[in-house]
Amino acid sequence: MNAAFRRIFGATRSRTNAQGVPVKLVVGLGNPGAGYSRNRHNVGFMSIAYLAKSHGMRFDRAKADARVAEGSIGGTAVMLARPQTFMNASGRAVGALLKKLNLTPDDLIVIHDDLDLATGRIRLRKGGSSGGHKGVQSIIDSINSPDFTRVRIGVGRPVAGDRLEERENDVVNYVLGDFTDDERLAIDREIPRVAEAVECLIAEGLVTAMNRYNVAPGEKPASPTQSA
Repeated sequence: MNAAFRRIFGATRSRTNAQGVPVKLVVGLGNPGAGYSRNRHNVGFMSIAYLAKSHGMRFDRAKADARVAEGSIGGTAVMLARPQTFMNASGRAVGALLKKLNLTPDDLIVIHDDLDLATGRIRLRKGGSSGGHKGVQSIIDSINSPDFTRVRIGVGRPVAGDRLEERENDVVNYVLGDFTDDERLAIDREIPRVAEAVECLIAEGLVTAMNRYNVAPGEKPASPTQSA
């Protein structure tokens, strides 16, 4: 596998460490506090909580402005993290955790909400811009690199006003609003799939995970030679 392919897609492998030191950092983005817990912007927190529970991990420690849980996924030592900095300063926690763990952007997986995907859809990618997501942009700025893997979870877009300031306010109010009952049903169905996608990323690599999960549930996965 050549260097360029590794840089873009990552090696298809699962790493272990005899001392149990995490070699992957998985971060769910959101805002701390009960008042935000059911917000669309907090679907990253919701997803990583499900992932932790699935693998018997608990967020029982504080480290570098984050609540963290450590354990193993598919034989790979991992740290799961929920930044406590509030969304727009997520990079402060993520950058500090990468430094403490002596990891690189290639070892980072970030789970976050995405306005440009329909509610309940997921999309995996590595690198690229933040797409206007301030939490993701904070991470890019903090670690001086966009070259980390993102698991994007669709929350849809609001019906926007005619003026720019109205559109911006509509988006803020929308992502900081709670899911509707129907949206919550869709998200609850998709969160286990998000966990499976992260497990696949860690065990089998980005290309396999994209081909398998960058499709709607029930659709035929892409062939191994394709990516999305």
